[in-house]
Amino acid sequence: MVSASPPTGVAFFDLDKTLLSKNSGGLWVRSELRQGYITPTQAARAGLWLLGYHLGYARIEGVIRDAIGTLRDTPEEAIRSRTRAFYTREVSALYRPGARPTVERHRALGHRLVLLTTSSNYLSEPVVDALGLDAALCNRFVVRADGRFSGEPIEPLCFGEGKLAHARAYADSVGVPLSACTFYTDSVADLPVLEAVGVPVAVHPDPRLARIAAARRWAVERW
Repeated sequence: MVSASPPTGVAFFDLDKTLLSKNSGGLWVRSELRQGYITPTQAARAGLWLLGYHLGYARIEGVIRDAIGTLRDTPEEAIRSRTRAFYTREVSALYRPGARPTVERHRALGHRLVLLTTSSNYLSEPVVDALGLDAALCNRFVVRADGRFSGEPIEPLCFGEGKLAHARAYADSVGVPLSACTFYTDSVADLPVLEAVGVPVAVHPDPRLARIAAARRWAVERW
């Protein structure tokens, strides 16, 4: 018997405003505010940074670290349960119409399917389950031996150059060069990964990414 050939590439997918039509981070902030888990000041600050991020003019490492810091001493299982409920309630219906067909096209080609997102592993888990993806590269948090968060992220943050580090490490682990990979995203913040892969695709790009994609003749898709 001839063994099946290995996957010929990796298709990486951003989550917010790429696979999803909205930014789950903003929805999460509002949900946490309604339930009293964060203060109005914390919500306002996060909202301003998320707006700047969407417009392509802000880096959000500080917001990510602040958000993780607020979880210090919180039981991990409480966040996993809260996030699963949030996904079911506010995220599961937000997949763009073209998202699943694109995932299935890559699956048919034998590609590995990988979520590459700044979101947490707790939100990534149900997305991986829903789309049948192979892996999630995302932000993960340090959990102490007592099952509670330390308030620190596991480095590097999955954002900007950190996202590229995660993508490169995954590609290396499966023996696939980044030149054989595809990446779908809406955000100019993901430029390091877009420049490294063989097939960069801008999906509903933010204003800055739209200009860059046009100048470099990258594919632009509307899902």
